[in-house]
Amino acid sequence: MHSAKINNGYFRNKVALITGGSSGIGLALARQLAGHGSQVWLLARRKEALAAAQKEIGAACRTVAADVSDWGQVQEAVGQVIRETGVPDILINSAGVTHPGYVQELPLEVFHQMMDINYFGTVNVVKTVLLGMMGRGSGHIVNISSVAGFGGVFGYSAYGASKYAVRGFSDVLRSEMKAHGIRVSIVFPADTDTPQLAYERPFQPPETKVMNAKAKIRTADDVAKTILHGVRKNKYVILIGEDAKFLYFLNDFLGNGKYQLVDLWVKDARRKADNK
Repeated sequence: MHSAKINNGYFRNKVALITGGSSGIGLALARQLAGHGSQVWLLARRKEALAAAQKEIGAACRTVAADVSDWGQVQEAVGQVIRETGVPDILINSAGVTHPGYVQELPLEVFHQMMDINYFGTVNVVKTVLLGMMGRGSGHIVNISSVAGFGGVFGYSAYGASKYAVRGFSDVLRSEMKAHGIRVSIVFPADTDTPQLAYERPFQPPETKVMNAKAKIRTADDVAKTILHGVRKNKYVILIGEDAKFLYFLNDFLGNGKYQLVDLWVKDARRKADNK
């Protein structure tokens, strides 16, 4: 587990809105924030999963059902949150989907789905709270990207593009909101033990499976703890795990030279996959 200690008082009496909060990293964040004294709202599509999450977390948790890719549903759902408990102090955009595969084999609909949920879903929810945060002069927006959001991960053309978009949006959002007292963080997790990871594995190309074989899988609770530590420290870039930190450093250090290294990794992975 991550050794970072969280100051419980920092999150006490804060209102936190978490999208995709009925499972995975979002649910782990909800549990921990509730434990630190926050009033947590979970926003997700599946009402039965939301009900189970609310039952698990208890009185500190409330839920609202919406599809983040639907602007009308998001306005209605977040409007309910604001009417009942005010503009959230913390917004965590954790809703996301993935579907790997060779780019030539992925249906065009998958590319649209990734952008609609991962990118536009983030933009939609941010837009619903932004004016309220600006008027109040405070707030913290946390957008969850991925290692695929700064490195071109083989087999993740649709997902990676959407997570790169989240990064680009967050970079501009951080710059524009600084003068308004609104903090922004972007999170780059590596592989995390969630239902999403279990879903995507059968669709990974053989090369991807070889390259990921030695990657450390982190628990959702560990990832959530690291995220909250970064939020409390007001970090803009929050890297989860040594793999993510190494790849992020390598990405910046090598510049365009990284592409030669990636080609070597893929060539080696293809050789190993062919020999299995």
